[in-house]
Amino acid sequence: MNLIKFPLLLLSICMLMAACFSGKKNTTSNEPVSLKNVFKKDFGIGTALNTEQIQEKDPKAAVLIPQQFNMATPENIMKAEIIHPQWDNYNYELADKMVSYCEKNNIKVNGHTLIWHSQLPLFARRIQSVDSFKTFFTDHIKTIASRYDGKVYSWDVVNEALNEDGTMRKSVFLQKLGDDFVTEAFRTAQAAAPNTQLYYNDYNNEQPAKRAGCIALIKKIQSAGVRIDGVGIQGHWHLGRIPLKDIEESIIQYAALGLQVMFTELDIEVLPRNFQGADVSQRMNTTASSNPYPNGLPDSLQQKLADDYASLFKLFLKYKGKVTRVTFWGVNDGQSWLNGWPIRGRTNYPLLFDRNFLPKPAFNSVIALKRK
Repeated sequence: MNLIKFPLLLLSICMLMAACFSGKKNTTSNEPVSLKNVFKKDFGIGTALNTEQIQEKDPKAAVLIPQQFNMATPENIMKAEIIHPQWDNYNYELADKMVSYCEKNNIKVNGHTLIWHSQLPLFARRIQSVDSFKTFFTDHIKTIASRYDGKVYSWDVVNEALNEDGTMRKSVFLQKLGDDFVTEAFRTAQAAAPNTQLYYNDYNNEQPAKRAGCIALIKKIQSAGVRIDGVGIQGHWHLGRIPLKDIEESIIQYAALGLQVMFTELDIEVLPRNFQGADVSQRMNTTASSNPYPNGLPDSLQQKLADDYASLFKLFLKYKGKVTRVTFWGVNDGQSWLNGWPIRGRTNYPLLFDRNFLPKPAFNSVIALKRK
């Protein structure tokens, strides 16, 4: 390490830790104010981890992640194109690193994801035979789920199988395997990973039509005698437009099925977008107004973001017996996928920590709910 830079690095880490006090200390210790500690009796607090963070290459992230979070989801490294790049080749290097990193830091891992129509390896898309595709499907689930049984706490077994109207998405899995593929994915995962929680995960499944389709899908799995432990609502929402009534009704209805309810990819977008949801295939054209805050978010919008997060967490706390995890989709604003989607190169501000890993007003508004 460059010896000139070392004191600056140490100073940055100290400033980060000091900022997380937000002027207050835990009454029983000198630890910085921590999301995972503040909500430890309510639900788990998670984050998405990228490759650099898993490899502990960023010293600020290395301080903040174990300090603030007790659950983690890999952004990409357990998706099929990375972990299963060729028919007879599995690449476990990064997934194993994540499991070791989280074990060292007492963080539970949510595997993401066994079956998803996007980010498939090229060889899988080229399979023509239905029998061969079924073999890929079954072997992929069995091999990966069994390897990490007892090492990961949970799996998103199937991700985003539904359209906005609640019908089944016309994915390669539906086309090759029929509309029982979701049930079969859970059946295979149940056999391969008996010690792992099994979840269905989707976006906009708090919306009435998609929720109805999601409930029908869950009932189908349950009626087949197959285990499903929970449902994930991703929570990619927009500033000033959080659908609180729909979210509350969804918590009630999913929990009535005997399921845990998780908010699995939470962020609040502050930039303009002309559609809702999180379909990665959708894009927008760049315009003069696409990136309005390249140098920082105005204080008025910081406050609106803080208010939205406070309203959300107030609702989560109301149903803390039913909501078991809240995971942010990224550690800080600079990591967020919303900087590159649906328009590349934007500067977005959707999370609780800024680009320097310092807490934002939204962090303080969430913590304040437990200090009243």
